[in-house]
Amino acid sequence: MNDLSQKVAIVGVAESDLGYVPDKTALQLQAQAAERALDDAGLGKNDIDGLFCANRSEIEGCLMGEYLGIRPGYFETTNSGGSSFESFVGHAACAIRAGLCHTALICYGSTALSNRKNNSPPTMSILPQDPQSQFEDPYGGWLIAAYALAAQRHMFQYGTTSEQLAEIAVSTRKWASLNPVAQMRDPLNIQDVLNSTIISTPLHQRDCCLVNDGGGAIILTSLERARNLNKTPVLILGFGEHYAHRGISNMPDLTTTAAKVSGEQALRRAGLTVKDIDVLELYDSFTITVLLQLEDLGFCAKGEGGSFVEGQRLAPGGLLPANTSGGGLSYLHTGMFGIFLLIEAARQLRRECGPRQVPDASIALCNGIGGMLASSATVILGRE
Repeated sequence: MNDLSQKVAIVGVAESDLGYVPDKTALQLQAQAAERALDDAGLGKNDIDGLFCANRSEIEGCLMGEYLGIRPGYFETTNSGGSSFESFVGHAACAIRAGLCHTALICYGSTALSNRKNNSPPTMSILPQDPQSQFEDPYGGWLIAAYALAAQRHMFQYGTTSEQLAEIAVSTRKWASLNPVAQMRDPLNIQDVLNSTIISTPLHQRDCCLVNDGGGAIILTSLERARNLNKTPVLILGFGEHYAHRGISNMPDLTTTAAKVSGEQALRRAGLTVKDIDVLELYDSFTITVLLQLEDLGFCAKGEGGSFVEGQRLAPGGLLPANTSGGGLSYLHTGMFGIFLLIEAARQLRRECGPRQVPDASIALCNGIGGMLASSATVILGRE
């Protein structure tokens, strides 16, 4: 990846309509986001010759290309859950650098909220042979319970408290209050989080992400071409990815995620340390997910995440601005949130975020987490 550093750039980013969008399908939301991202970059769909999608099935990439009316010479539909899109940035950068494509579109769309309201099947199904189906589902070990298990273990092992996890939910809500398209913008305090309904001990409702409809898109091309387009290029400085398990019962250590490896890879390839990071965009499916990533990426020692987030360190005006859109906890969450981390980071580095803009932001780290804390992909972005 060292040879790719500062050779490829993000040149366009966009969201689709967000929230509850019952009049659009997932394909339509993806296409809307893609069109907006192309407009952002000053490009047309015929400029796209690389396509990266992660949705319900591997064939979805072909369907998306057909729907957009493009036939890219290079496409990928690898699905690692919420980390897919950080992986795609690294893979697309490699493909562009190798000459396999020149301009890549990464896109995603989901109607998770509409599906729920209509009692439709979920957009992602679990195969019968998956470990959690055989050994975990009989005991109620589905998604929220898996993350609650990790939170409970962290509390037991390191003394982490619900109040400390609540600090994360409160800080993201403060960022969301500055984002006009965030779904939850009302004031939130630590006691509000603790008073919200327990969903799976020890996680309260406000420790859990939202469920929304929405789509996102990102355009990448060579830095040489990017310099002649509409917006300030956002450079790909480093990338890493790793997975540790599939089902939560096979997680080697409930308090350590694959971000430990993916983060080390990305920072090493970028030639940077965590001290160089101005903006942090972390996958926040649950508050515990953020705390584990802070430790595993090296922002604090293992077991110190609870004390690290105290005093609203991650909030506006804090020492480490994190999840500046409001994150999956307050901005939105569509089931696979990783693409929205990248969109927000690019906007922060282009200095486009208005009242939530982090002053002089030059380096951003995005980290996606997929499945039952199973996969992680880390991308480091920078201004030229």
